[in-house]
Formats: sequence, structure tokens, C-alpha cells
Amino acid sequence: MEIIRSFWLFIQDQVLGMKWLNAVIGNSLSAVGLDTASRWGGSIQFFLYDVIKITVLLCFLIFMISYIQSYFPPERSKRILGHFHGIEANMIAALLGTVTPFCSCSSIPLFIGFTSAGMPLGVTFSFLISSPMVDLGSLVLLISIFGTKIAIVYVAVGLVIAVAGGTIIEKMHMDYYVEEFIRHGSSVDIESDTLTVKERLAYAKEQVMETFKKVFPYILVGVGIGAVIHNWIPESWIQTILGRSNPFGVVLAVLVGVPMYADIFGTIPVAESLLTKGAQLGTILSFMMAVTTLSLPSIIMLRKAVKRKLLGLFIAICSLGIILVGYLFNAFQYLLI
Repeated sequence: MEIIRSFWLFIQDQVLGMKWLNAVIGNSLSAVGLDTASRWGGSIQFFLYDVIKITVLLCFLIFMISYIQSYFPPERSKRILGHFHGIEANMIAALLGTVTPFCSCSSIPLFIGFTSAGMPLGVTFSFLISSPMVDLGSLVLLISIFGTKIAIVYVAVGLVIAVAGGTIIEKMHMDYYVEEFIRHGSSVDIESDTLTVKERLAYAKEQVMETFKKVFPYILVGVGIGAVIHNWIPESWIQTILGRSNPFGVVLAVLVGVPMYADIFGTIPVAESLLTKGAQLGTILSFMMAVTTLSLPSIIMLRKAVKRKLLGLFIAICSLGIILVGYLFNAFQYLLI
């Protein structure tokens, strides 16, 4: 058992976490006369290490996930979901969201397509919540930075929110509040061509290029903010605002996160720095979930597809779920860290 544990720690720290890379960058900066213990030197080391690490993992993960995703085009996904009913359908939809687009704005067109195809509204909302909040890529990246326990907890909680949110919307019979052009839209169920391995590899490569172009600016911004927090903002400030001393830290994190637009890859460096500075785990998880699920651009896009009452219900359910999760994991943080 100890051998397995040691092997996994090696994978977590050296393969996924690339701690060897941090040492190489630190030694290289020291060799050119830069003091990595100083604020500027530490910021540069943090920035280079996180940008390179996240970029390498991002490209690898997008390639692997896109290859898997090539087996689940919208037509096949719809057929798979059609075999399930009730909460089981919500669970499958939430799981399906883990192998689909990396941000909320990319998920909304699929949500519209599924809804137009006549799938239950609650099921499509479970997909919509899960898709940007949790994916296989975020699981691996979270493991590389926060460790296995926190990564698994984040993904599990995200799936619970997705299933619960979709179930509540389904029980409230909100179909009328979907815009008419979607409710009365037609969907042609076209059988997807069987792709060859070469075509799937080409598709995966194309997705890497397209997603990287969209995501990389947010990685730079997120890592830049993380570097500032890590090396320039006093720990006492973070602890006062987002630590145990502020009972409203979770609510504040959600309110700050909603207007932002980024994906999981851009928010993780910020979360990493906040955690090292003394912010509570639940508060950080709430911030990450708010940014990825309730970003202002995605809400504006969703408003084109649903009426205000349903949009308000969606925001309320997600916000309440995220806030409750934040306080819950703040209370049990000692079990995870």
C-alpha cells in the first residue's frame, strides 16, 4: 500500500505538478543573478512555472478529451440521454458535461440544441451547469496543484450542484420560460459519420489549437494575478478578507467571481495563490465555481435562450448551491488540507 501511495505522490507532484520544472526555473533564474526569494524574482518564477505547466497540461488534456469527445457528437449524446429518465437522466447529463466544452459560453449552443431536440429542460440544465464547472481537464489540473482530495471534492460537488439544479428546474415545470424559437425549433437527427482514427486525431489537434487560442490569454491574466497575490499582497490582508475572520467571505467571493469571465484554467492560479495566503478552501471553491458557471457573458448569452424568470431561477439555484458548498467546505477544511 505504501508503494502505491508513493507512486501516486510521484505522479501528483512530479508528473502532473511538475515540481522539477519549478526547481529548474528557479535555478536558471538564480544563475542569471535574479534572487528568487525577492518579490520580483519570486513573481517571475511563479509566472514562468505556472504558465508553462498549465499550458503543457492544457494542450495534452484538450487533445485527450477532444479525442474522447469525438465519440459523443450531439446526435449520439441526445440518444444516450434519451435512454434515461428522472434523476438518472440528470446524472448522465452532468457526467456528459465533463467531456464537452471548457467554458460556459461554449456550452450554451449545445444546451440550445439539446432543448430544441425536445430533451427535458431539467436534463439540459444539468448539462449546462456541469459543462463549464467540472471537466476531466479541471480534475487533472486541480490534482497537479491542490492534490487528489481537493480535486475529487471539487468535481464531486460540481456534479451534485448540476444534478440538483437540473432536478429542481424540472420539478418546477419551467418549459414555458424557454424562448419560443427554441421550444418550437426543429432538430434533425443526423447519424454522424464513423470517423477513422486519423480523423479523430486530426479533430483533437484542431480542438487543441482553437481552445488554446481562446484560453491562453486567460491563463496569462490568471497567472499574473496569482503572481501578484503570491508575492506582493500581505498574507494578513487575504486572511482578513477571505479567511476565518470574515463570515461573509464566501458571499464576497461569489459576488466578485460572477462579473469575471474565465475558465477553470485561468482561475486555478488565482485560487492557488489565495490558498497559500490563508484564504479558506470553501471560499476559494466558491470563487472558482462562480467564475466558471455564472460569468456575465454567459448569462447574457443564456438570456437570449430563456426568459427572465427561468434565468433568475438558474442564477439563484447556482448561487445558493455554490454559497452552501463554500460554507460546508470551510467547516470541514481540516479534513482536506
